[in-house]
Amino acid sequence: MSLKAGIVGLPNVGKSTLFNAITKKHILAANYPFATIEPNVGVVIVPDERLDNLNVLYHPKSLVPTSFEFTDIAGLVKGASKGEGLGNKFLSHIREVDAIVNVVRCFENAEITHVEGKIDPIRDIEIIKTELILADLETIDGRIQRIGKKMDMAKEKKEKLEAETLKKTKELLENGIALRLGNLNEDELEVLKPFNLLTIKPVIYVTNVNEDDAVVGDNEYTKKVKELAANENAGVIVMSCQIESELSDLDHEEKKAFLQELGITNSGLDRLIFQTYSLLGLRTFFTAGEKEVKAWTFKKGMKAPQCAGIIHSDIERGFIRAEIISYEDIERYKTEIKVKEAGRLRVEGKEYEMEDGDICYFRFNV
Repeated sequence: MSLKAGIVGLPNVGKSTLFNAITKKHILAANYPFATIEPNVGVVIVPDERLDNLNVLYHPKSLVPTSFEFTDIAGLVKGASKGEGLGNKFLSHIREVDAIVNVVRCFENAEITHVEGKIDPIRDIEIIKTELILADLETIDGRIQRIGKKMDMAKEKKEKLEAETLKKTKELLENGIALRLGNLNEDELEVLKPFNLLTIKPVIYVTNVNEDDAVVGDNEYTKKVKELAANENAGVIVMSCQIESELSDLDHEEKKAFLQELGITNSGLDRLIFQTYSLLGLRTFFTAGEKEVKAWTFKKGMKAPQCAGIIHSDIERGFIRAEIISYEDIERYKTEIKVKEAGRLRVEGKEYEMEDGDICYFRFNV
């Protein structure tokens, strides 16, 4: 499964600088609104030491990590949902992402203009939230208009559920409540799924700070964002997008030395990826052999046949069983033969819930 995140924020908050760092693509990062016109899409490799260790153990011809796709859109402004600054067009580009990364400016710099005149991350977050809510409200109103009188005349269980869900959703949005905070149940979420609503998606706030505050880990602005995020069950990453951009040009050893010099343990980008995985309930399983070692992303709770389907639909359709070695066991015993001799190879059926780090061989017949 392909993981996607959309990067949003006001103009001049560091979105494009962050995107440069994520993808190592040097797109235009200018000091004026709407420097980014078309959506920029880039893919970053998800760091995983386990994959590197499996590479040493299996010596495969090919090593394939799992990846993370980021879409960067132009800076949003007040009225974006109504087309201000071409905002409505930009919002359409992130309809299908799994999570939203909201970059918030938390640094002072007189040379970089702020579209609202002064630094206030909570106000900035509210502006973005309002525009996303208005965009979702337009989508829901459009659906209600298409249904028309059927909304009140629905008799079938499915039709009644949709009508009630649309009414509830409209009320939430009109009251300024993001749908992810609206206590929607599984049936209601299923009704809304085809609409790819923006405020239903999990959010991570990236607080963009200067180099000194990145080392310290906080400032007066980031503390306010953390407090807001705690009330929303949202994620927060404190980072300097400029430092991350500089790190992206370094090799592994240079990057490690640079971080040590700054007194930072992990890069902000790595923490962003890990927190996104955690927020979305994502895990990794592996397939391994002489030809290829590959990492695959799955959602916690998925069963073996569903994970097999991530590789190919035929494997899920013809699933017989899964032969599984845990990463911890292969790391301990070093070879599959020794794992089997130790009685640690497991054979699992259709009801087995996959675990993070499982190394799988799927048996199937179609």
